[in-house]
Amino acid sequence: MRAVTWHGKRDIRVDTVPDPTITDPTDVIVKITSTGICGSDLHLYEVLGPFLDEGDILGHEPMGVVEEVGAEVTAVRPGDRVVIPFNVSCGTCFMCGNGLHSQCETTQVREHGKGGSLFGYTKLYGQVPGGQAEYLRVPFGNTLPITVPDGPPDDRFVYLSDVLPTAWQAVEYAAVPPGGSLVVLGLGPIGDMAARIALHRGVGKVIGVDLVPERLERARARGVTTLDLTGHGQHLGDYVRELTGGRGADAVVEAVGMEAHGSPVGKLAHQLTGLLPDAVAAKLMETAGTDRLSALHSAVDLVRRGGTISISGVYGGMADPLPMLTIFDKQIQLRMGQANVHRWVPEILPLLTDGDPLGVEDFATHRLPLDAAPEAYAMFQAKKDGMVKTLLQPGLG
Repeated sequence: MRAVTWHGKRDIRVDTVPDPTITDPTDVIVKITSTGICGSDLHLYEVLGPFLDEGDILGHEPMGVVEEVGAEVTAVRPGDRVVIPFNVSCGTCFMCGNGLHSQCETTQVREHGKGGSLFGYTKLYGQVPGGQAEYLRVPFGNTLPITVPDGPPDDRFVYLSDVLPTAWQAVEYAAVPPGGSLVVLGLGPIGDMAARIALHRGVGKVIGVDLVPERLERARARGVTTLDLTGHGQHLGDYVRELTGGRGADAVVEAVGMEAHGSPVGKLAHQLTGLLPDAVAAKLMETAGTDRLSALHSAVDLVRRGGTISISGVYGGMADPLPMLTIFDKQIQLRMGQANVHRWVPEILPLLTDGDPLGVEDFATHRLPLDAAPEAYAMFQAKKDGMVKTLLQPGLG
């Protein structure tokens, strides 16, 4: 089969690799029809090379059709249309039973002290072959795949794999009071969708912050009050306070993570990490840290006293020092973590089968064949051609 594989920093290729096979009686083989490129995939493209091996298959946002099932699979059968969550979660352990599928005890990567495994996302999270491929082996066939109806296009459902539950959890964790205000820092795929969800759920004022014109325009077109970081920069906090009665926002969704702009020291640390031998770079990232926390520092400034910061942006190394004095003094609540996909599916799925209130059918800016993945990664990383969300479709000619 053809699959998107990692070969080094900014070196993504589409290779011919062996087809996946059933290795456990509860496995399922899925023929992929659509698979997204996630903002967090850019971390693999740029700085997480120390935790990858050449030839690793990337991708964690797939959906498709069941091709083959193991002997003990009864929940799905060949021909069923399914979305695969990015969490590799068993669905039956203590953590899964408590809605914490990203902490699945069956697939926790204890060697690295991490939570549940993820598809296509480094040794830190199990080195499980990913879904940017023609076929994918899916474990826990009775509990992991999400069955969706035939008929509507893939775009209606594919974001159940990651974007929708991640954005939904971000808004849920933000705990905006009725009629309150929410700032969304970063209007990439997760931030954009979080703003849509917040408006759908009745948040009184949603303010989106970014510096890419196309992203700002997309959010503005759906009723988000937008602030261009290039124009407001150092005075961003003052502008937000003007829009929120002088107090600051009730909550902030930090959807940027370690891709934050504005930290030349952090940028240099990222670049240096990419030049070190893998063993040394891995140790540096896990101990010394290479994260750029300007977005998180901005969130601390923008949120009102007693407010909440919900972090959905990915951080890949040990964090730099936090402004704990300010966080304590402002009595800020912090919530964060990988999305627990199955926890939110019952709330989200009805929105995808009864109309399209979140605008998922036109959410993708680019739909490309699988073989175009190298160009798509480069374009996404450079924020060119208005690219916000790309779906790779193996069957696209």
